[in-house]
Amino acid sequence: MNAKKTLEIVVEKCRNVMFGIATFSLFINFLMLTAPIYMLQVFDRVMASRSVETLLLLTFIAMAALVVLGCLELVRTIVFIKVSRWIERQVGGAILTGAVIEALDHQSNASTQGLRDLSTVRSFLTGPGMFPILDAPWAPIFLIAIFLLHPWLGLLALVGAALLFAFALANDFATRSPLQKANAASARAMNKAETATRNAEALEAMGMTTGVVRQWSAENDIALVNQSNASIRGGVITAMSKSLRLALQVGILGLGAYLAIAEALTPGSMIAASILMSRALAPVESIIGSWRSAILARTAYQRLRNRLNDFPDRDVAMPLPTPKSVIDVEALNFSYGDSDELTLSDVTFSIQPGEIIGLVGPSASGKSTLARLLVGIAKPSAGHVRLGDREISSWEPSDRGRHIGYLPQDVELLTGTVRENVARMKDVEPDVVVAAAKTAGAHEMIMRLTLGYDTPIGDNGAALSGGQRQRIALARAVFGRPAFLILDEPSSNLDASGEEALLASLQTLKTAGAAIAVIAHRPSLLRIADKIIVLDKGEIRMMGSPEEVFPQVTRNQPVKPAKTA
Repeated sequence: MNAKKTLEIVVEKCRNVMFGIATFSLFINFLMLTAPIYMLQVFDRVMASRSVETLLLLTFIAMAALVVLGCLELVRTIVFIKVSRWIERQVGGAILTGAVIEALDHQSNASTQGLRDLSTVRSFLTGPGMFPILDAPWAPIFLIAIFLLHPWLGLLALVGAALLFAFALANDFATRSPLQKANAASARAMNKAETATRNAEALEAMGMTTGVVRQWSAENDIALVNQSNASIRGGVITAMSKSLRLALQVGILGLGAYLAIAEALTPGSMIAASILMSRALAPVESIIGSWRSAILARTAYQRLRNRLNDFPDRDVAMPLPTPKSVIDVEALNFSYGDSDELTLSDVTFSIQPGEIIGLVGPSASGKSTLARLLVGIAKPSAGHVRLGDREISSWEPSDRGRHIGYLPQDVELLTGTVRENVARMKDVEPDVVVAAAKTAGAHEMIMRLTLGYDTPIGDNGAALSGGQRQRIALARAVFGRPAFLILDEPSSNLDASGEEALLASLQTLKTAGAAIAVIAHRPSLLRIADKIIVLDKGEIRMMGSPEEVFPQVTRNQPVKPAKTA
């Protein structure tokens, strides 16, 4: 199911739940009348009759109503918590999946901002700012009750509610624009911070940290200034609304006292009116105080909805049997985005079971792009890439992954243990993990780690050397004996012994019948290749055995002797 459809289903189900919660809120607000009614009866009946029995009965009824009120409040709170948790479980996976797809498409806005927006919405649903919004529509119940006590009191309460509502609208008008600007700038600043931490070594080594911090500070200052402006404006309106509410409280008591003196109202009604107006205006005042949180949640939801709508759809296909280890590339063309310049042009070749091909060529010749097309994480602009008899990019990714092993040029491991990374984050038997590590020639290296296969690798493999990360990534690639394996510069961080282990691993996989493509610059790594393909400017310039290709490739590129110090 695509992300957009997921959000539509979640919103529709939440509407049904909100109807039930609104019903709870109706009964809760009716039960809020308990205190003023009790006060009215005590002053006007019990005090006049001096009946202890009536007082005890009224107290028992009021206490029972308040117990029911507390239970309803508790149920409403629990329902909100469960709904917010359910929303995150339903939508969170779709958001992260969409962010991964965006990253594959090299979109500049690909980030985890969607998850932060979802967290903002969830926090608002479970926070104190949500309940006043649910209670505010029932404020007319209390206003009607005040009118029943006396029209003048009702008119005063109605005017006060209208003024507080006007303050709420003014708060929205005054804070919406600066809050939107603050949120946008904060998101940009957070993305810069995430990028900086991912590239910490390069920044510190080349003295770029100061410049990056300066850029982050500029974006963060924009967020702080706009957030401060919104907070100041909201604070002014909140202070004015609180003063108004207290003034109304004094006013209704004063007016009630005047009416009581004129014998148009009983003292109990005067006290009850004060309590009723306090309850009628409390949700409106609370909304003004929590307006900033509501705006942030609404903005986060709108941004989340737009992001989910923009995510590319991912079709879910039926799992298929293990394909033949045959790769067919036919008239393949590829260009990034809307560019007319082809990164790959009319590329055609095949890889048979048990065959190793080497892909060589100068930088920017299209080798890594071809690798991404071969494993299905990019779609051709024209032409075909087939695994067995099916277009490789049309496979459902989790199903396709069973048949493909991929070692990218930039090795990235996930936070977790060595075992979890080798097993591709699946829960499998240890023997399967060890078998993959042995096939990759990494078992002995892993066993020399502090905790062996249970060694935490740190964030992005920070606890390991480059060679160790590459060998663990190779074990991950060969996990499950895939039908097709593509390795992009698999020996870039390996020493001589590591390269020998890699060659032995390739020979094992070749004997097992896997189709293998290796991108490399070192001729020594490709000595066991059956075929070499030379790419240049996105086109195949040469294809043949290593004995035929290498002499021609190196003929005009003599090796220069190293200079001595």
